[in-house]
Amino acid sequence: MSRKSGRKIRYAVVGLGHLAQVAVLPAFKKAQNSELVAIVSGDADKREKVARKYGVEQVYSYDDYEKALFSVDAVYIVLPNHLHREYAVLAAQDRVHVLCEKLMAVTEEDCEVMIDAARQNGVKLMVCLSPALRERQPRSRARGEKRQTGKTSNLRFGICSVGRQR
Repeated sequence: MSRKSGRKIRYAVVGLGHLAQVAVLPAFKKAQNSELVAIVSGDADKREKVARKYGVEQVYSYDDYEKALFSVDAVYIVLPNHLHREYAVLAAQDRVHVLCEKLMAVTEEDCEVMIDAARQNGVKLMVCLSPALRERQPRSRARGEKRQTGKTSNLRFGICSVGRQR
């Protein structure tokens, strides 16, 4: 449930590739604070199949993405990295929160544009490494090293899960 309103957060999953189907979509079945209300994909057959499997009534093509934004509080973007900026900025401009699968974007400029769009529109921009990928990530070799990357604010780290809270 949303802490402020007491209602579930309504999500659209954007992209129905392997990661979405093995990790993201199944997690919504267990989620207590979120519900899957829309899916967006470029493959009409996949959209219909996934919609039936998960009981989703709102199904959109990429061309109709902006229509999907009218009925959701947040989008979970599970697209190829080079598309994250475009879809995140459109969502932010419609005042829809954005959860974006890692990598956030392919360039620093894309990341800055996404951050600015979220900030200007008062929405949250979050980046998630799904559990399916987390297990494959190598441990950092540079734990003790420091690197100057610029100023950050309100930076929080945690485990991202659309399922049950821990």
